[in-house]
Formats: sequence, C-alpha cells, structure tokens
Amino acid sequence: MSRPNQRRTRMVVALGAAVLLAGALLWASFTASSEAIGPRALATSPASDRSYQLTGKVVAGYRREGRTLVFGVRDRSGPGAVTVRYRGTVPDPFKAGREVIVTVRRSGSAWIGERDSLVTKCPSKFAAQPAGR
Repeated sequence: MSRPNQRRTRMVVALGAAVLLAGALLWASFTASSEAIGPRALATSPASDRSYQLTGKVVAGYRREGRTLVFGVRDRSGPGAVTVRYRGTVPDPFKAGREVIVTVRRSGSAWIGERDSLVTKCPSKFAAQPAGR
C-alpha cells in the first residue's frame, strides 16, 4: 500500500472510532438519567426493583432509629406523602419543610433511601425575588 493510502486508511479508522465513541457517550448519558418524581406518583408506582429519584418537602417529625433516619416526604403542593428509611450522610441544612431529592427503592412496603444520595435544595436559590431588586 502506498503512503497516501495508508494515511487515508488511518484517518478513516480514527474518524470511525471517534464517531462510535461519541455515539456511545450520548447513548449512555440519555439512558442513565431519571426524572425526579413526587410522593403521590411514587406511591402509585408499581413495586419493582427499580430505583426512583424522589423529590418533595420534608415532613415535620423525622426521627433516628439507630443509624437510620426515618422521615416523610410530601408533595410540594398537596397531601401526598411517603416515608423513607435512609442511612448515610445527612446534609447540614436538612430540616422539616426543606426540599430534598433522594434516590429510593421499594423493599416490601417500605421505601429505602440509597446510601449518600440525599440532597437538600437551598431555598434561597428558588425563592422569588422581591420587586425592585
């Protein structure tokens, strides 16, 4: 094979590999994401081995049972709520009324939070700014 043909072949192979890698990256990024759902939707979801990202506000009256934090999460607007049993790091701003996101899985009749998946939203970033600011 002549020198120009070798270069062309290498270029085609390199570009083909780059296109395949870019396609694999796009596919992985779209299939790995999951939408956060509220407690009402979670309560009606079928029992499965699937994990869900639960979002809502912490209900007053959470407690510790040994190393497990047991807390309720309610819909932002509405009566729906579920109880979560969570083991792992608890963010400092965690408290009643604060918005959280936690990855959960059903285990029997309980929702178990995935270790170290609890995230607390900062309310100041999402609050409406007063007029004139």
